[in-house]
Amino acid sequence: MCQAFNDAAIVPLTTGRQNRLMPVALLPVPPTPAPSPPASLIWFRRDLRLTDNATLQAAATHGQPCHAVFVFDTDILGQLGNRADRRVEFIWHSVAALKLDIEAQGGTLQVLHGSPRTLIPALAAQLGVNAVFAGRDYEPAAVARDAEVATALIAQGAQLHWVKDLVVFETGEILNGSERPFQVFTPYKRAWLARYAAAQQPANSSQSPNTTPTPVLWAAPRAPVAMLSLTEIGFLPTNLLQLGIQPGEAGAATLWTDFQTRIGRYRETRDFPAVKGPSYLSVHLRFGTVSVRQLARFAWEVAQAQSNTGAETWLSELIWREFYQMLLWHGPQTVSQPYQSKFAALVWPNPPGYFEAWAEARTGYPIVDAAMRQLNQTGYMHNRLRMIAASFLTKDLHVDWRLGEAYFAKTLLDYDQAANIGGWQWSASVGTDAQPWFRVFNPVTQSRKFDPHGRFIRRYLPELAAVPDQWLHAPWTMPASEQAQCGVCVGRDYPPPIVDHAAARAFTLELFRKLAPSAHA
Repeated sequence: MCQAFNDAAIVPLTTGRQNRLMPVALLPVPPTPAPSPPASLIWFRRDLRLTDNATLQAAATHGQPCHAVFVFDTDILGQLGNRADRRVEFIWHSVAALKLDIEAQGGTLQVLHGSPRTLIPALAAQLGVNAVFAGRDYEPAAVARDAEVATALIAQGAQLHWVKDLVVFETGEILNGSERPFQVFTPYKRAWLARYAAAQQPANSSQSPNTTPTPVLWAAPRAPVAMLSLTEIGFLPTNLLQLGIQPGEAGAATLWTDFQTRIGRYRETRDFPAVKGPSYLSVHLRFGTVSVRQLARFAWEVAQAQSNTGAETWLSELIWREFYQMLLWHGPQTVSQPYQSKFAALVWPNPPGYFEAWAEARTGYPIVDAAMRQLNQTGYMHNRLRMIAASFLTKDLHVDWRLGEAYFAKTLLDYDQAANIGGWQWSASVGTDAQPWFRVFNPVTQSRKFDPHGRFIRRYLPELAAVPDQWLHAPWTMPASEQAQCGVCVGRDYPPPIVDHAAARAFTLELFRKLAPSAHA
């Protein structure tokens, strides 16, 4: 054996019958590389922006150089049947823009394709990070995935830090006096507003948004990292950009700047699909290309300073979003089961062909069919129309709400599981709703009230363009002479109504009355 010293070693040398030790010169021993300083990994998910990003702020406060990653999750993408999916393209453009923004600050964004369950722990090990930061997601499947990733990271000596960014108040922050989740929106809203108002003192509280990009000490890129193409992740371009939808943080900023000039009229205009009333920011909230804190703070300040009912109403909609997030967190079973357990036994008739007629805009009710065409052609549906379409499927066609929820899940650009499930259960009267089950929207009344001149209907049902306003909302009532005069024959150019609303409503009341006999219509 030999033992190393600073610059020489003693080695055995055999000479004849003697063994003796004599020094010989050795090559210099290379120094042991200094260990890399600890680093952090920022896992972007539903927070595709640099401005007012709580996850970035938490990582920056940690004080270590930061790597960044986004994973096109094959566990999710593999469930999508349509290779031309607007949501995937929206995310792809937003991630590409985020990558450029990070590179402009001296870092880089690794864009991976596969399962985060294995990719995140593997990347953390490869980069030698001891801390991974990610915005908390409240959907049940995401919760299960994230728990698996956290366990894998702990096993290799790293920690997953969850950050609240998707909402202003999360999980157990807004509870009732019994420390239980609220089941009705109005008291939840009161508690939310009270806590929010208290949090604004002092002004630099945790609820105050940062209006400039978060400064982060980015780790020096080891090598250029290419952006995966849309085709490399298995998807095709859609009509997203042709629809005028601008993804990314820049797209959100453009819409937000415009809406700030219209927010005062929001309460009066929000229910009319032919009017530019909504903010159109729902998809940006869904994927985090805008900060909910920034939006809530502006609405709250305008409402406080100007007694602005438009801002108050819009803030209420943001609170509805958080209410549904809270409900899903505390009631993950509501993904497939009614929130009101008494309606779990309700058997939906699901008449053959009715769901298909609804999905394909062939119901014979113009406001419903126009809404479905808007959804199918653009991936968007006005919120008032979502309620009308959902009520019609469940209360007029007697189709299980879960089928409608699943259809919205695969077609809505802004699909959010919590809001979608909450909205569908609300419309089907099986969720958390102060209104009882005997509320049934009349599609003709809704049409006349919210699209009185048929501007929206004519845009998506051009076959009815020549029908006078008087008959447009219920074209089957138009006399034959009027049909001949305007050149629109019901049954040839447009289908007759698939059901009679009055009869369908009566059937619905009886269907629910069997499970809720104490209620009275």
